[in-house]
Amino acid sequence: MAADPFVLGAARARFLGAQRAWRLLRRQRKAMAGGAIVLAFALLAVFAPLIATHPPTGQDFMAMMQGPSPQHWFGTDSFGQDIFSRLLYGARSALWVGAASVALGLLVGVPLGIFAGLRGGRTEWTLMRLVDGLLAFPELIMAMAFMAVFGLGMANVIYALALSFVGPFARTVRADVLQIKSRPYVEAARLMGVPERDIIVRHILPNIVSPILIQAGMRISIAILLGSGLSFLGLGVAPPTPDWGLMIAEGRGFVMMAPWMSGVPGLALAILLVGLNLLAEGLRDALDPRTRER
Repeated sequence: MAADPFVLGAARARFLGAQRAWRLLRRQRKAMAGGAIVLAFALLAVFAPLIATHPPTGQDFMAMMQGPSPQHWFGTDSFGQDIFSRLLYGARSALWVGAASVALGLLVGVPLGIFAGLRGGRTEWTLMRLVDGLLAFPELIMAMAFMAVFGLGMANVIYALALSFVGPFARTVRADVLQIKSRPYVEAARLMGVPERDIIVRHILPNIVSPILIQAGMRISIAILLGSGLSFLGLGVAPPTPDWGLMIAEGRGFVMMAPWMSGVPGLALAILLVGLNLLAEGLRDALDPRTRER
């Protein structure tokens, strides 16, 4: 059976578009530097069981608050736990919270925005009022309220942050869909009787992928910061789970005696956030024609 020329042409166009986007992205030094930082943290997180020198929750009360040494590269905390090992496993928690919460937010927010933008009328008004209700609460306040109701745990942190991201994703996608659906080729497809599902797949989604990627890249860094903030406030993951926010909170009472307890995870968090922000800015400059560097 011969392949559909239209399908082959669309696939080739998508492949060429991806190639062009990659060429533009490689020209962005910010994106390359940020991507290298994020990749380094991702590799450390993936291979944490092989790299860690001690169990992340193993306690040695004879080695409490020891400074950096050949046995404990980044020192130990007030429970005698190795900070280097907890840092590696904390990177796992941070990246998982960031990626999973943004993915769930996209999974709900993107269809919501597409449906509202295409249908219009009362449907759009109702859905946007729901989104406005979500946007009325700052992300941290909404996440704190969610955690206070449903309790501690990494899963609840992810759900809380995902809920706070639904509104921004839905509003961004709706705005893009409103612009795209009025273009001639979309109107022509409707007049030809093309099913709405095919219009979404062939015309809507390919044109909103770039804004979605840019928004997702920015939201991952926000999710990691908020997740660590919740743990710092005692509303995130429960001890003794390795988490950077918990580590910073545990060490704040010993800043003068053992500055490495808070300083090491705080520095790791700052470096990761800088890398993610550089990568997101590079994506924006490469994929957004309004800000693309020439």
